[in-house]
This record gives sequence, structure tokens and C-alpha cells, in this order.
Amino acid sequence: MSIKTISTKPFSDQKPGTSGLRKSVPTFQEPNYLENFVQSIFDSLEDCQGKTIVLGGDGRYYNRQAIQTILKMAAANGIGRILVGCNGIVSTPAASCLIRENKALGGIILSASHNPGGPKGDFGIKYNIDNGGPAPEKVTSAIFERSKTIDNYKILEAADINLDKPGSFKLGTMDVEVIDAVAPYVKLMQSLFDFDAIKGLLTSGKFSMCMDSLHAVTGPYAKAIFEDCLGAPAGTVKNGVPLEDFGGGHPDPNLVYAHELVEVMFGNNVPNFGAASDGDGDRNMILGSNFFVNPSDSLAVITANAHLVPGYKDGLAGVARSMPTSEAVDRVAKEAGFDCYETPTGWKFFGNLLDANKATICGEESFGTGSNHVREKDGLWAVLFWLNIVAARGESVEEIVKSHWQKYGRNFYSRHDYEEVDAGKAKELMERLRSMTGDLKGVTFGNYEVEYSDDFSYTDPVDGSVAQKQGLRIGFTDGSRIVFRLSGTGTKGATLRVYLESYEPDSSKHGLDTQEALGELIKIADEIAKIREFTGRDKPTVIT
Repeated sequence: MSIKTISTKPFSDQKPGTSGLRKSVPTFQEPNYLENFVQSIFDSLEDCQGKTIVLGGDGRYYNRQAIQTILKMAAANGIGRILVGCNGIVSTPAASCLIRENKALGGIILSASHNPGGPKGDFGIKYNIDNGGPAPEKVTSAIFERSKTIDNYKILEAADINLDKPGSFKLGTMDVEVIDAVAPYVKLMQSLFDFDAIKGLLTSGKFSMCMDSLHAVTGPYAKAIFEDCLGAPAGTVKNGVPLEDFGGGHPDPNLVYAHELVEVMFGNNVPNFGAASDGDGDRNMILGSNFFVNPSDSLAVITANAHLVPGYKDGLAGVARSMPTSEAVDRVAKEAGFDCYETPTGWKFFGNLLDANKATICGEESFGTGSNHVREKDGLWAVLFWLNIVAARGESVEEIVKSHWQKYGRNFYSRHDYEEVDAGKAKELMERLRSMTGDLKGVTFGNYEVEYSDDFSYTDPVDGSVAQKQGLRIGFTDGSRIVFRLSGTGTKGATLRVYLESYEPDSSKHGLDTQEALGELIKIADEIAKIREFTGRDKPTVIT
């Protein structure tokens, strides 16, 4: 085995987004594209010689090939030990668990999360630091700066490693351990939740659930937890075999893309509980019988009922939510007497709060919820949390949510996504809005008067770092909000996201349809931003 130094030239488009570098598979397959970015990661790490890193991905197309390349590059760059999941598969929250449990320097996670897979689909790569969380801005900036000047990369000439079963190998001087990445995660979940109570629920004969893994990474994890540990009947986990193209589907757990689960939960002979997770296992969707739980409400309900769950019964240090997420959890925090932090979108912004014990539970409206047990959002964790609450309260999902609204009021909330719009037009729309923000205070739109409008910026309360231009907010005097953002997770064109929120304390109005309740705000959003004019779209691609 010998180390080769390969000459290369920089690519101009390797700036990591909110969750690493995401591009189409053909882009990653271009000569030296993957290698350049991986070498930039290694070159940006301080003192990585002899250290341990975790490696794995969501099983999408190009996952196995990329892993073999990264293993050989890691060996050439002096990494001492790599833990890689069997078949190259490790869910994102499980990777965070492994990094923390093994006190690793960090981890390389291969995933494009909820984006489609396959030969013409998307691929992604990100680096997580030693706390198990996504790399902060200073790390991703260093990686990007290196990618702009890179002129060579190092790789070991060696045969591929057998990833199909656990085993120990050598690549040069580097130890490679192919591990069962499911067992450590299951053990962590058992330490947090009342598995006996949940098992009693699932084996009572009076309760049924359907877990749709969308042919993505959570299939093996979900089967191990729900069917093997908790006694749910075989077949409870649907689409549980990870496939490189996710079975031709879109592994995004929402009402549009998880349509098979939605049809089950809103059909005949409906299960009591339904859930779905995404490509890399960090997102979740929760459904009751003929009932959808808005992710913002899910965060609020989890927070309000945390005392029922063993791992959280001693109380919460605080909670945090991304800025576009509804303010429902703020009301729970105020009632309970602990802080609620508002951060930019991106799980990396929660890391400092969790490490400093300022927050225990965090969530985003984009179907992501998690806690201080790892430093990533965690789809199956959220599902188990809900099952623990249902078991403890003896009520249905719908009853629990409506009881929550009765106590705290209802935050009608929706996100409208306009996907793959012209990037230039989307940027023009946002710049126009940005130029208007200082002039909207006091302006009336229908029944709504603007109380404030701004471009959200965030100063981290732990390290003082500042993140600017994180989304345009328009707040009204009655507490309603409209937020406009461009998403950083797509790979084609731009995704415009419009978030709409209206608070309703009157329980007699809680049964209104969400889109109906937000109808006037939806029209105002279009009026202010001229969405149809800039996007050419009559309606959103996805409404959640």
C-alpha cells in the first residue's frame, strides 16, 4: 500500500449550506469533486493525526463508493481509526450518538437528508464536530476557504473494505471497524424512554401503529426498536428496507411525499398512531387517526409533557426553536418558567445552547425535533417521545393536541414551499422585500396592522457569534406573523418558503381548517411579496 498525491484544481461551488454540501449525484461523480471536498475537510481539521472519526450515510446512491474513497483518503491523511456502519449505513442521529460515545474527533456523514436519491438524484456530505453536532460556521468557512485553493489530495492505494458485516481491518496504519450502528442507538433510546410502558401499549391489542421509513435509513432502526424490542407486530414498519433510490420516492415526511402513510391514517380501519421519518433519520411526522400534528405543535406538546418521560422528568433547562417555527412552544416555556431561545434555521445553531445547558429540547418547523441526548435532530426519538406520552396519558394523539390547545391557545401555522423556482427571480423577490422592511411599520393590510418588520439576525448567547440575513419577518399587532426565507437544502433552482402564523386563544375557533384560518394572511403574503409575479406559480409545491 502506498500513499499517492494527486494534483487537482479547485471547484468554485463547494460552499457548505445549512447541512453541508449538497449537489446532484452527477456533480459529485465529476473527477476530483468528492476528493477535493474531503481533502478540504482533513486540511481544515486541527491535529487530526491518530484520531478517531465516524463515517456513514443514509444508503442513497453513491454512498458505498464515496465511503471507500473517504476511507482511503482518511488513511492517507493520518486518521488513526474509523468507525463505519455496516453497509455504509448510519442515521444522522446515530452518527451523533457514536461520535459522543466514542469521544471521536468528529464524523463525516453522507446524506442529502430528505432530497430524492438515485443516479440522477442528490448526494451530500457534511462534517460533524466532537460534540456530535453539525460543524459551526467557523469550521464550514475554513473548509470552503481551503476548497478554493486546493491543488492536491492524498489517497491510499488499497483494495476496498468489506462493508457487508462487522469486522476489523487495516488500511495502511489506520484501523477500520465496521460496526453495527443500530445497537448503540437503541441502547440510548432505552435509557431515555419507558420501554415497558410503550411495550404495554403496543402489545395491548387495543392500540396499533404504522411507521413508514420511506425506504430510507431508519428502516433497520425502526424494526429493531418497534418490532424487536417493543413487541409491535411484524409489518408495523413499512418500507423498512433502505434503497439507493428510496424506492423511487421522495424521503420527506410530510403530507405530500409520505402519501402512502397519509392514505393509511386517513382511510378505513385506521391505526391509532402513524409516523414517518426521512432519508437520514433526523426528521419526523406524527399522525393520529385522521389527524395531522403540525411540527410546531409537536415541539410544544413534547415540551409540555416532558415530565412524563423518564429521561426528562427532572425538568428542562430551557427550549429553543428556529425563528420560522411557530411561537406555540414559547407559551409553554413562559408558563413553565424557563427560557425559550429563537435561533436561525439550522440545527448547528442549537449546539452551543445544548452544550451550555441552556436548552434541553429543540425543534424546527421543518419536521425536526431533538434534545440534549445527541446534537442532531432525531426522528425516531420524537416518535418514541410521542408513544411515551400516549402511554402515560392514556389518550389519543388528537385528544392530547386538542387538550394542549385548550390550555395554551392554538397557533394556526402553515409553511408554503415554492420549489425549484428560478434562482434569480427568487433572489430578486427577497432583495425587494429586504428593501421594504424599514417602511412597513404601521401599514395596514386588510384587518392586519404591521407592528414590526426586519431581517432576522441572531447573536449567540454563548459565544457571541452573529448570524445575519436569516429570514424576513413581518409581525402584526395581533401576534400574527409572516416569514419569508430561501431554503439552503435544495440543489435545483431555489426554494422559497413562506411561513404563516396566527394565534387564536378562543377554543370555539380551534376546529377551523388551518388554510381557512390563515386565508387572509396568505393573500397578504402574496400581496406584499408579489409571489405569483416573481415565481410564476399560482400555488405552492408543498403545503404543510
